[in-house]
Parts: sequence; structure tokens; C-alpha cells
Amino acid sequence: MSYYPPAGFHFKVQISGASSEDDAAFTEVSGLEMEIEVEEVKEGGENGFSHRLPGRVKYGNLVLKRGILVKGSQFAQWCQSALRTGPGGRLTCKDLDVFLLDQKGDPLLTWNCMRAWPVKWSVGAFDSTKNEVAVETLEFAYQQLRRR
Repeated sequence: MSYYPPAGFHFKVQISGASSEDDAAFTEVSGLEMEIEVEEVKEGGENGFSHRLPGRVKYGNLVLKRGILVKGSQFAQWCQSALRTGPGGRLTCKDLDVFLLDQKGDPLLTWNCMRAWPVKWSVGAFDSTKNEVAVETLEFAYQQLRRR
């Protein structure tokens, strides 16, 4: 067992229960965060401090970036169908797993984003003066985050 922190560049993202053959390779993952909101209560007659109480747990959005795929993946199909559905339609939530991998490709840590749904899909700018890969960004809201 290594006591050194793992490298942050060897990871994979997968829809829970999906086959590992589905192309879900991303160049960047962010938004694995949770925080407790703090409520301040001011007590009448007490001007020296206010009471700080724990509130609800709040989660960030999971943001995934990668080069645009010519052939759509399961992620892309799910995002496009959800975003076309609109506010009155039936939204399909799925659990997403983010795996931090060791040198052999085995999971060291797993974050499970429970009941996630797509909230945004965007394509980066095309610029003829730069030599860069065309990038798409997928953004998901989720209800709960668990680290395993």
C-alpha cells in the first residue's frame, strides 16, 4: 500500500451498471463537492455574535469535458434526449460513478453521484488560429454524493 497521494490524471467515468465498453473517457472531471449551508440566527439584545447553525447539504454540478465524439456515446444520447424533453417531459435520472485509478487501472476511490440528470451540454469555440481539439462539456446535477 502506498502512502503517497494518487495521481489526478488517471480516472474514468461510468453510468452505474453500464458496460465498461461504452466510451466515457473524459479529459477533465470537476464538481465532486458537497458543503453544509450555514444559517445565521441573530439573537435580540446580543450584538457580540450571531448563532451559526448547520443547514442543508448542498452539492455542486458534475462537469465532464472531452474531445467531441463523432459517433455518439451513451452519455451523449442520454444528455440530448433529456435536454430535448423540456420541463414538462419525463426526465431519466441515473447514478454516475467517477473512479480514481491506480497504475494498473484498478479503482482506488469511487465517487457515486446519485440520481444525476443532464442540465447542460455545450461545445467549445472553433478557432481557425489555434491547433486544439474540439471539446464538448457535459454538466449534471445530482441529489447526493457518496465516496466509497
